[in-house]
Amino acid sequence: MQLAMIGLGRMGGNMVQRLVQGGRGGGGHELIVYDSSVATVKAHVGKGVKAAKDLADVARQLAPLRVVWLMLPAGAPVESTIDQLVPHLTRGDIIIDGGNSNFRDSLRRAEALKKQGIEFMDVGTSGGIWGLTLGYCLMIGASPAAFQHCEPIFRTLAPAEGYARVGPPGAGHYVKMVHNGIEYGLLQAYAEGYEVLHASRDFKLQLGQIAKLWNHGSVVRSWLNELAERAFSRDDELAAIRGYVEDSGEGRWTVEEAMRLDVPAPVITMSLLARLRSRQEESFGAKVIAALRHEFGGHAVQSK
Repeated sequence: MQLAMIGLGRMGGNMVQRLVQGGRGGGGHELIVYDSSVATVKAHVGKGVKAAKDLADVARQLAPLRVVWLMLPAGAPVESTIDQLVPHLTRGDIIIDGGNSNFRDSLRRAEALKKQGIEFMDVGTSGGIWGLTLGYCLMIGASPAAFQHCEPIFRTLAPAEGYARVGPPGAGHYVKMVHNGIEYGLLQAYAEGYEVLHASRDFKLQLGQIAKLWNHGSVVRSWLNELAERAFSRDDELAAIRGYVEDSGEGRWTVEEAMRLDVPAPVITMSLLARLRSRQEESFGAKVIAALRHEFGGHAVQSK
């Protein structure tokens, strides 16, 4: 099947490779690729992959019914690319947003494109750098017709049972948003548990050994804990890593949606706040607490 991939970062580039090499659903896909980095595009050109010099050229090289997959950062990059691409498309063509866009943006884009006769699909994509070999979990929001047309693509990218149409356009990014909110909570739970083990005053524990142990029969075994085992095997102290944790937006959106729906989500909310705290060299709020404890109770404060 012929399609274009716009955005060749860690995810997009690996997805191109899997589509050409063939995953569970086989290969046979012809890829047109475009990225703002000319060098990145050149690195992908080869058997089954052709370069486009710009977005107009992407459309020119695709035969109708065109399928264009975007793997771009959420927000302005997606918006700008769609705006530039649409004049070169025709009725029935399909735009897929496989990034982590806000589902409300996806709802708006789907409605706007529908008026022009263009199908919009939002595909929440999970799998990270491991997706190339293990496959990607694809949470798809689309019309039934667009989903059916693009299913050979999904079958190649995903492992068995690893893709599904979860609803109309917008639903894919909604499900991916909550997926990532859950991920925040899981990561925070592992982080806190390993920090308690690391801080023990009674035992000098080997975290890599414990992670490996837990991955065999324990109720807390998981792929995330397998990755923890892998990380600790390289450095049990994680000495080379700074405890600075970014968030790409989905955790915030999950918390906002939970509040809008009056759904209590304390674990996800606190895990998001913990990420914000990780970015402070020193917490001014903690200074305030220390000062107040000193004022009302005479508790000692530590000087710099």
